[in-house]
Amino acid sequence: MQASTIAAQMYTLRDFTRTAENLRASFLKLRDIGYTAVQISAIGPIDPHLVKQYADEAGLVICATHVSWDRLVNDLDALAAEHKLWNCNYIGLGGLPEEYRTSQEGYRSFARKASEIAHILKERHGLQFVYHNHDFEFERLDGITGLELLLQETDPDMFGFELDLYWVQAGGGSPVDWIHKVNGRMQVVHFKDMATIARQPVFAEIGEGNMNYEAIIAACRETGVEWFVVEQDECRRDPFESLAISLKYLHTHL
Repeated sequence: MQASTIAAQMYTLRDFTRTAENLRASFLKLRDIGYTAVQISAIGPIDPHLVKQYADEAGLVICATHVSWDRLVNDLDALAAEHKLWNCNYIGLGGLPEEYRTSQEGYRSFARKASEIAHILKERHGLQFVYHNHDFEFERLDGITGLELLLQETDPDMFGFELDLYWVQAGGGSPVDWIHKVNGRMQVVHFKDMATIARQPVFAEIGEGNMNYEAIIAACRETGVEWFVVEQDECRRDPFESLAISLKYLHTHL
């Protein structure tokens, strides 16, 4: 992991990216904090050309995205064109649509459809599909978790993973073990920490919680992760300050 491979997930700043002007200001703040890359999610709607213009102005690489399942199914060529405009190779789905979550067959049906889309993205457009988990994928469905099903039922060359390590831990999985399980299939990872307040798990800045980030970073290095994306779903302070705290921790553990 190098400083240039650490990105900020824009979902953390979703309240500050609803207009083009606010997005530009947020990009510039991230530059001043020390970020050199971002993952685009939950912005706008904003003209993709403006997104590229403002990212370039701030010196930020767009390393990955989260997009809707609807656009992957119904607007794939336009979506691919946006990613090529942004020089962004990783196109991510932020979560499994609810209709697929309740059974093994639901997961298998999603795996088939997503794999078809992933194949088109790679073969036609040179883009890599990546799947982002939450905790519900760790629910057991007749003895196997949903995430295990996705791992088993998808083409390793086409269907990538973007593990959210907080949600792995929240679901009862081992972040380090899962990093190794997706070895070779994960180029982008989500970093956030988990603290405990009043006996409840809460989102925390990296290094401010109880997850073993030294072991996590080592496992990511061992498995060749390319992009390390900092995200915090909910912040107990200003979100820009939260992103700065996490970045400072990671800079001391490169």
